[in-house]
Amino acid sequence: MIRKILIANRGEIAIRIIRACREMGIETVAVYSEADREALHTQLADEAVCIGPAAAKDSYLNMEQIISATIITGADAIHPGFGFLSENSQFAKLCEACHITFIGPDSDIIARLGNKAVARQTMVDAGVPVIPGCQKALTDVKEALEIAKEIGFPVIVKAVLGGGGKGMRVAYTEEEFENAFLMAQKESGLAFGDESMYLEHFVENPRHIEFQILADNYGNVIHLGERDCSVQRNHQKVIEESPSAAVDEELRERMGKAAVLAAKAAGYKNAGTIEFLLEKDKSFYFMEMNTRIQVEHPVTEWVTGIDLIKAQIRIADGEKLKWKQEDIQITGHAIECRINAEDPSKNFRPCPGRITDMYLPGGKGVRIDSAIYSGCEVSPYYDSMITKLIVFAATRKEAIAKMHRALGEVIIEGITTNIDFLYEIMERPDYQEGDFTIQYLEKVLEEMGENK
Repeated sequence: MIRKILIANRGEIAIRIIRACREMGIETVAVYSEADREALHTQLADEAVCIGPAAAKDSYLNMEQIISATIITGADAIHPGFGFLSENSQFAKLCEACHITFIGPDSDIIARLGNKAVARQTMVDAGVPVIPGCQKALTDVKEALEIAKEIGFPVIVKAVLGGGGKGMRVAYTEEEFENAFLMAQKESGLAFGDESMYLEHFVENPRHIEFQILADNYGNVIHLGERDCSVQRNHQKVIEESPSAAVDEELRERMGKAAVLAAKAAGYKNAGTIEFLLEKDKSFYFMEMNTRIQVEHPVTEWVTGIDLIKAQIRIADGEKLKWKQEDIQITGHAIECRINAEDPSKNFRPCPGRITDMYLPGGKGVRIDSAIYSGCEVSPYYDSMITKLIVFAATRKEAIAKMHRALGEVIIEGITTNIDFLYEIMERPDYQEGDFTIQYLEKVLEEMGENK
């Protein structure tokens, strides 16, 4: 039985996990860098251990320090949250070797699904719809060009071991291909230490739809409906919602079955996300699987009533899923906005600094997942997201109105944030009508620039 969990993360996700553990009667250990000595997660956990200097590579990515902190404090499990080491198969394998419960899938599953070429072939073999693409990893640009011609332009070049939008380029024509491939390959080498690439047909103007799944250790797999993550910039999500305005019951059933099939084909365990690209004709294609909890998990929690962090812990502790697929009901509508310390007027430049004063909204159907407080320092060393604002209402129209109201109440002084930008999106008729794809924010930013 899990009695003490070390949280190998920081910020709002660390606090989210601490709160779930406290409600379950489980002790928590926070780890922190020297820059995070006064961070909220270090104050809320039962214990806190410094694991290194400010730079992530010396602290939150330092596997040896995190394992040492786990052993020293007597924690019997690690929750990796998202980002950092959450999808690092080597770290999961290290936990296994040290007999520490890793709250997530097994290391071999992470490795298999983290390799996009292998993950794609797994889905092909299982009969899950995939985008036409290459069957192997590529390093030679001339060989890649010949395969690109077979696939058909436009094509997207992706890093095999990539993520977060790094190591990706689109080539619309044969003439553009060589430069796109070499640029993506160089970026992949710098970001991931690997120059293996793979190619896919580029699906233009799709929606980004992902399905939350839960899988126990006994082969039981269910999905918890979809999230629409199409409002994104540079492949980074900005606004997420559940359910999607583009998905009806029939499509939800088809995509949900494909998501469960994908998870079963991978032998998956714990919480995960199957990501799809959805075209206007309702065709959909497997894109990738995220082997961790997602930033946007609260919208699913609100429309299903299921606490995903607690579910993760219980699965890792050997419990069977207590829900069958027919038990899952999607009720109401939830929207999440990511509040970042950045300046939209200056190409979203990060804006770290000290928060001098703040007020966060409340009321029925308003949830705040945050790690900030008045007087805290927003560090320049980590991701710029400082707060997640999530709302729930009976309908999408009501949820948008509630989010608009809540954003209008937020006060964060001392630093620049994207709150006004999010507020403006809620006012846009195209967003309100659900008329958007993954290219939506590019259009919005162009219009804003023209109206200056």
